[in-house]
Amino acid sequence: MKTPILATLTLLGALALSGCSIGATTPSDTPGTATTPAATSSASDAACAGVRVVVDFGTLAAPKITDCVATTTTIAASAVMKSAAVSTEGTVQYGDQVVCRVNGRPAADETVTVTGQAPFVESCQSMAPAYAYWALWIQPTPGAAWEYAQEGLGSLQVTPGQSLGLVFTTGTETPTPGN
Repeated sequence: MKTPILATLTLLGALALSGCSIGATTPSDTPGTATTPAATSSASDAACAGVRVVVDFGTLAAPKITDCVATTTTIAASAVMKSAAVSTEGTVQYGDQVVCRVNGRPAADETVTVTGQAPFVESCQSMAPAYAYWALWIQPTPGAAWEYAQEGLGSLQVTPGQSLGLVFTTGTETPTPGN
């Protein structure tokens, strides 16, 4: 597992490598996509023939989301989230390359408290603090270990059989989405 500081540095490096710029926009679905993504009721590793979605709100105390988005081709990670009814908000500085809110959490008026840190309200202006942020994960194949995403949600492409996870991470450990 990476520490939040290392994870943040990794994300910043990935942003530089991916050509992220201020005001980045969400890429559209891959041209020529054979199917339109649609959420299905089965989200387990073995049962998802498309892309599995796992969202863990951690200390934000909201129900975990698991879903399966049906697709037979490579698709934008942002489109997968939208199809799974997971809304994301980026930051002013990094656009949709950095996830600031998921389904409105943490809310613009919600105080985030992390033991040993000063409470704060997320403004979505720039990077979140290293001790409280949304971590983006990829599971390359069913049953494989989760890997910290090397690209932001706005540029990441996923393929059928992969899983996409978001975890609200607090403290010094960066937990994986789990199952």
